[in-house]
Amino acid sequence: MADRRLTESAVFETPPLLVVEVVSPESISRDYRRKRSEYAALEVPEYWIVDPLKNQVCVLLLEEGLYEESVFTGSQPIISDTFPELAITVEQILAAGNIS
Repeated sequence: MADRRLTESAVFETPPLLVVEVVSPESISRDYRRKRSEYAALEVPEYWIVDPLKNQVCVLLLEEGLYEESVFTGSQPIISDTFPELAITVEQILAAGNIS
């Protein structure tokens, strides 16, 4: 078989509009701290942390290089600047994956 070379970069050329991380007991520090810095450096405009351990979703919006955080719980509708037409609650997200 001929030698194949990677023709596409595995790194984003433009950042995704939204990144969603689901917290597990092993990833708390990584999801809440380290990845926040990584995504800010990549200029990801919106980053969600779905935390079934706390039954909450943190929505982080990139403002001047730093994330501003809003926390949503229970039946609160999640507000997304990137996807304003989105109509979903924390309960719906957690129930969808049976991770609550």
